[in-house]
Amino acid sequence: MSKTEILTIPGKTATRRRLMVGAALAAGSLATGGLLAQAQQDMTEAQSTGAEALLTYLHQEIEIKSAPQRIYDALLDSKQFTTFSGFPAEISREAGGVFSMFKGLIVGRNVELVPGQRIVQAWRPANWEPGLYSLAKFELKVQGSETLLVLDHTGFPEGSFRHLNSGWYDHYWEPLKKFLA
Repeated sequence: MSKTEILTIPGKTATRRRLMVGAALAAGSLATGGLLAQAQQDMTEAQSTGAEALLTYLHQEIEIKSAPQRIYDALLDSKQFTTFSGFPAEISREAGGVFSMFKGLIVGRNVELVPGQRIVQAWRPANWEPGLYSLAKFELKVQGSETLLVLDHTGFPEGSFRHLNSGWYDHYWEPLKKFLA
């Protein structure tokens, strides 16, 4: 069975890697350093293949049961980001300011900040070639009692789509939804 083959568990579908990480967490054997090592390993192993490997952009729309300003604050406040992600973060709340998240695995600079509406960041994993940045644009739109968060992530290297696409959900959206619930 390959590392990317999907296993079926009653009520859940997971990759073998997620099952192994989940088992390790349940056993209490992974400390912060172990989770970071796993994240670094995932970044290098989750290379896209086929037509997906040519993609250098992704678009995601996530509905979150919270006000736009609360989501904006959680994404730009070091303490809140650290709390929902489980990893140290240092984030400037100023346009032009720098950020470092997930204990330095993701770094960059805020390009444009419109409170409660938009965040645009020059964004990169620390393991990319020096000077190589992508653009992550977060749009926050009121949708009834919820907020529609629209992410457009562009300009990342070919072969990165699979890791980045799942990474946004696993490390941003799902923990953020739980934090704001």
